[in-house]
Amino acid sequence: MSDFVLSCSSTADLSREHLERRNISYICFHYTMDGTEYPDDLGKSMAFDVFYKKIADGAQPTTSQINAEEYIVYFEKFLKEGRDVLHVCLSSGISGTYNSACIAQKELMETYPDRKIYVIDSLAASMGFGMLVDYMADLRDEGKSIDEVHDWAEENKLNVHHWFFSSDLTSFKRGGRISGTEAMLGTLLGICPLMNVDFEGHLIPRRKIRTKKKAIEEAVKTMMEHVQDGENYTGKCYISHSACLADAEKERDLIEEKIPALKGKIEIGSIGTVIGSHTGPGTVALFFMGDKRAD
Repeated sequence: MSDFVLSCSSTADLSREHLERRNISYICFHYTMDGTEYPDDLGKSMAFDVFYKKIADGAQPTTSQINAEEYIVYFEKFLKEGRDVLHVCLSSGISGTYNSACIAQKELMETYPDRKIYVIDSLAASMGFGMLVDYMADLRDEGKSIDEVHDWAEENKLNVHHWFFSSDLTSFKRGGRISGTEAMLGTLLGICPLMNVDFEGHLIPRRKIRTKKKAIEEAVKTMMEHVQDGENYTGKCYISHSACLADAEKERDLIEEKIPALKGKIEIGSIGTVIGSHTGPGTVALFFMGDKRAD
């Protein structure tokens, strides 16, 4: 196995068990709820069901990114061990944490000129970000060097597709993703906007879908239009959700009908507390490898 540290932030939304099993290190974002700050520690400080219940009851969490000083402390513990670091960040189109990591990288490279520190802008979020890192762990475990894994990620990160919808538009309105009028009409008409992450890593509303059932069907239809190898796809497929497991399972079941090779292999997880602070409950997100994101 290649001896370098593969690292990401908590906003990759993989479970603690998954990250530990794959030997992927992580650093936590933070969020504040009801006046108390918590680490985004993958459900340890606050269980996901409790977190989303609080939002449903009116709580309005705020989030804070990882700053350069935190990154310096985090990276340096590995550098002092004589290990190189390959760290993947939440999309720069969503957060400024990539810039903070780059500041830390520049400062530490002056102190540790013989070590390698790579920082990658994933241009991805939630389990799409996590899926990219998981592919990188596969390559590391095959014995690829830090340079080879870095180059693969830069070449392939725009093949990671994100398609998601929400049946509760309250948090999207509060965060300015949609207008108050759009949220009101969407709620009255049962509209579930279908959104994705574009090639610059920004969250973009794409289509307005009536009813959750049709939104699930449209997400899967869109997957079939973009997924590598179509119905013969055998790559990774992840689904994350915010307190709506049944909807995620319906989407999984429909994908398995379309792509039989994925039966029993689709991973479902929770949208974490930082991403979930902006989506609120009722969001289902689908991730897979497809053609290059071009807009």
